[in-house]
Amino acid sequence: MLSLVRNLRQKIAKTKSSFLGKIAETISLRGKVDEELMEEIEDILLRSDTGVEMATYIIEELRDRIRVDRITDVTIVQEALQDIMKGILLRDLPEETHFFSDLDNKPQVIVFVGVNGVGKTTSIGKIANRFAKMGKKVLIVAGDTFRAAAIEQLTIWAERSNCTILKSQHGADPAAIIFDGVSAAISRGVDIVLIDTAGRQHNKENLMKELSKIDRSIKKAMPDAPQEVLLIIDSTTGQNAISQAKNFNDSIALTGIILTKYDGTAKGGIIFNLKHNLSLPVKLIGIGESVEDIEEFSYQDFITALFTEDSIIKEESNE
Repeated sequence: MLSLVRNLRQKIAKTKSSFLGKIAETISLRGKVDEELMEEIEDILLRSDTGVEMATYIIEELRDRIRVDRITDVTIVQEALQDIMKGILLRDLPEETHFFSDLDNKPQVIVFVGVNGVGKTTSIGKIANRFAKMGKKVLIVAGDTFRAAAIEQLTIWAERSNCTILKSQHGADPAAIIFDGVSAAISRGVDIVLIDTAGRQHNKENLMKELSKIDRSIKKAMPDAPQEVLLIIDSTTGQNAISQAKNFNDSIALTGIILTKYDGTAKGGIIFNLKHNLSLPVKLIGIGESVEDIEEFSYQDFITALFTEDSIIKEESNE
C-alpha cells in the first residue's frame, strides 16, 4: 500500500501544492486567528471547486472548533482544518471494493458515460489494458457512433491491448451495436465488456434518450447487466461535474465515478464537492497520461497521500 500512496502522492503534487499549499500559506501569512482569516480560507476553498455548500460547512465547523477549543495559534488552525477535511472524506464511506478483482458475472458489462473531452476513451483504453494483462478476455464495444474519432481511438487502444473491438460505421444505431456486442460476449465466453457511449448529441435531450435506449438494449441481451455504469468526470470541470452526474443518472443508473486528470488540476476541492453532493463512490482515479496511470480509488490512501508530509512517507518506507 505504501508504494501506491507514494506514487499517488507524486502524481497529485500539483493539486496538493496549489490547494492545501495556498491554505497553509494564507494561514502562515495572516499570523493570527480572526474573521478575516476565515474569509480568506473560504475564498480558497471556493476557488478550488469545493462548492459553496461544502465550503460553508467546512468554515462553520472550523469556527466551532476554534470557539470550543479556544484556538489562538494559527498552526493549530491548520491542523483543525485538515482534521475536518479528513472527516468529510471518511464519513459514510462506501464498502471497500476492488474494481479489477470483484468480478461476479461473466461477462462483466461496464458502461462508460460522460461528456466529450473528459478522458472517456482514454480511460476505457487503460482499463482494457489492465484487464488484458490480468489474462481476461476483453471486448470493447464502440458505441459512440456520433463521433468517428472515438471509434478510431478505441481501435488503437484495442490493438495496443490485444483486445477485441466491435464497431460499426459512423452514424450507425449505437443501441443496436451494443446489443450485438453483449450478445457476442455471451456466446464467445468473454470476461469483460467495455462499452463506450456518446458524450454529445444534437441536444441534451437526445443524448439522454439514447442512453436510456442503450440501457434497455443491454438488458434485452443480458437482463442483469450492466453491472457497472461509470460516469467519467474531468477533475478540472468544477461545478459542472455535479450537474453532469445528476443529468446522466436520470437516464441510466450510475454506480460510480472515474475521476480523470487529477494530476493536472490545481482545484483539488472537487473531491470534497463530489463527496458532499453525490451518493456515488469514486471507483477509479486517473493520475497521468501513461497507460498504467489509472488506480483503484481508496479514500484512506488518498487522504494519506494528500495530507501526510513527505518526510513521514519517507521514514515509513525505510522501516
